[in-house]
Amino acid sequence: MTSSRSSRAPLRRRDASRRRAQGGRAPESARSSRITRYVRDGVVETAPDDAAVTDGLAFAAAGTDRMTVSLYPSPTEADIRELADAWDLHPILVDDLLHAGQRPKLERYGDVLFIVVRSAWYIDEREDVDFAEFHLLVRAGAVAVLCPDRRWIDGTPGSATESFAIGASDRREQTLLADEQVLRLGPEAVVYRLLDAIVDGYVPVLQGLGTDKEQVERQVFSGDDGVAERIYRLSQEVIDLQHATSSLSEVVLSLNRGFGKYDVPEELRAYLGDVSDHLARVSVRASEYREALAQILSVNATLVAQRQNEDMKKISGWAAVLFAPTLIAAVYGMNFDEMPELHWAFGYPMAVGLMAGFAGLLFGLFKWRKWM
Repeated sequence: MTSSRSSRAPLRRRDASRRRAQGGRAPESARSSRITRYVRDGVVETAPDDAAVTDGLAFAAAGTDRMTVSLYPSPTEADIRELADAWDLHPILVDDLLHAGQRPKLERYGDVLFIVVRSAWYIDEREDVDFAEFHLLVRAGAVAVLCPDRRWIDGTPGSATESFAIGASDRREQTLLADEQVLRLGPEAVVYRLLDAIVDGYVPVLQGLGTDKEQVERQVFSGDDGVAERIYRLSQEVIDLQHATSSLSEVVLSLNRGFGKYDVPEELRAYLGDVSDHLARVSVRASEYREALAQILSVNATLVAQRQNEDMKKISGWAAVLFAPTLIAAVYGMNFDEMPELHWAFGYPMAVGLMAGFAGLLFGLFKWRKWM
């Protein structure tokens, strides 16, 4: 697998607030959340409770059909330090592990492959898309999956006290270790399983966003004044999903390029190709949603302008209707002694008649032109 080096990108303020709301990284004094499984010829075994990271590496080194899978649902700094010492990780890599908040990327440090990916799930109550970051470390015979956001792919909170028993319906084990045939292909198979689950998780997100888009379309034509803000919020969610999928596409492309160089089983290429196809469809739909929302926003702006134009017509019409009586009243209200109609018996009725006549004429004209 080739390296696709990319610079670290800090999370936006919104992502940082999400991490704080979810509890942030576990304190250093917290008990280790590491869950370790040994895999022998595709068959998953429970590691001893007191097994250290170095014990897992020793198990994997004892045979070519073995590997160790370590999951950190709530990684602490002590967990990362222990992993770094056992795996002899590069200091820059250790810094990345300690400071989460990065775009999906793929980097290689010697014999260790480092992958950052982000899952997404849709929250219907607040029409929002949340993301969780995952760090994958891969080396010969060993895989480590860290969850710095303390969330699983679907947003389920991570906990050091949750069971992870063999044969149980634990969603994490089903995601990573359910297929013995795939696990026989080595550590990269675990990477594939996680990527496949993450990409599959994008589909419900698109469905939720699609439903919101349809509701927004109806809301636009109903004349709701608050629809513009909803369109902006929905567009931001689509953009966030686009960023996640486009960066993940680069990761998958880099994995494909490295198959020949790093002697990855050819069978995994077909599996990863399937992930790439699904990801491409997600990216296309996300792009379509973004374009559709831009068009909806443009239509909404046009409709708002039309409604404002209609309002201005009515205001202008009433202003014209009131202008004629006001003009006549102003002339006859100047109180000059030498005015022909001032002492005329029919002067007042004539003035009132002119006011009513002009106002009625203009009102009829504007009504006929549908301005009022």
